[in-house]
This record gives sequence, structure tokens and C-alpha cells, in this order.
Amino acid sequence: MDIYKHNVYSGPNIGIYTKTNDNFVFIPNGFAKNKARDLAKYLNTDYLFTSVANTRLLGPLMVINNKGIILPRTCLEEEFEYLKKATGLNVAILDTKHNALGNLICVNDKGGVMSPKIPRECVKQTEDYLGIEVIQKRVAGYHQAGAMIIATSHGGIIHPETDEEDIKTISNVLGINVEPATINGGIPYVASGVLANNNSVVVGSLTNGPELVMLSRAFTD
Repeated sequence: MDIYKHNVYSGPNIGIYTKTNDNFVFIPNGFAKNKARDLAKYLNTDYLFTSVANTRLLGPLMVINNKGIILPRTCLEEEFEYLKKATGLNVAILDTKHNALGNLICVNDKGGVMSPKIPRECVKQTEDYLGIEVIQKRVAGYHQAGAMIIATSHGGIIHPETDEEDIKTISNVLGINVEPATINGGIPYVASGVLANNNSVVVGSLTNGPELVMLSRAFTD
């Protein structure tokens, strides 16, 4: 599994502004086209410029796997229609007051982990939209499951303070081995600094040597 270093808006928090699956990397409107091309090349995807809820914060607001996209109800109608048409994926709005769905839900193509803060009825909706099994669970004591885990179909990483029993449960539902890790020189909120799909991994530029070794191990079958 290839791992690349990259910055977005001159900073290492690439997971805040971008999101990816195996076919697309979603990039904020107005972002430099040559840099969008670089990211797409690293991830072996096409790139799509978009906004969500009229913001650049795509990572915290989008939930994506290779079957679908879930968006918050603050998403604009034109954004919804554009993503549906441009991707051909099952695009849906999750009916909850919570908007930062990407921070609260982690998914891959096999399963998902959702914050217990989100109403129980949203579990079934998410399962139906994305074709996966979803559990509700806090991660390392935090409700922001999506900010604490990054998962592909090959592997994943999780907040380093997650206990072993929870790691086993989460690994089981995602159908992969999930390993504790940090990014960008010790940041435990791993989704803020990682873009990962089944082709490759892109991390923020502050990610150090030991972290790269851990990431390489975690995302390789």
C-alpha cells in the first residue's frame, strides 16, 4: 500500500477538507486544480469539486463508501443533485439534527460505527443507504466515532486510547484489523489528517517516520 504526504490549504489537516472512496476524491470548490489532480493521482481516483452546506469542510460533513454518500440535512438541494448525478452513487440525507455526520460516523464497504448520540432509527437508514451493518459505539470515550477511525476494506487505524475490547468489536463490524495510531506527529484524531481508500493512503505532511510505519502496517492486508 503506497502512502503519500500532502497538505491542503498549506496545512496537514487534509481529512478536514477532503473525502475519498475508490472512485472519487471530493475537493472543495475553488481549490487549485493542479493540487486536486495530485490528490487524485495519489489515490488513483477522479476528482470532483463540491461544497456541502455551502462550506469547504467536506470531511466532517460527508459519510462515504463505494456504495453511497450520506449528507446532513443542511446540504443544499443543488449540492445533493450534483453529487447524485456526478457520482452515480446512492446519495441520501440522514434525518437527524446532527450536521457533522462525518465526525460521528465511520464506514467502509463492510460495516460502520456510529455515535450513540445519533437517533437509533438512523442506524437502519444508514445500513440501507450504504449496504452495510452499523453499530453504535463511543470510541476512546468520545462520541465522534468518525473522527477517531479511518477504515478501508484492507485495514484501518483508531484513536490510540481505545481499549482492546472495543478495538475487537470495531474490527469485527468493519471486517478488518483496526490498529491504534496517531498522525501528524502525535494527533490521535486520525480522520483529521488521513485520506485512505483501497488504492493508497495520503497523510498530512507532519506525519513522522514511526507513524508512517504504523500506517503501512495497518492498511496492508
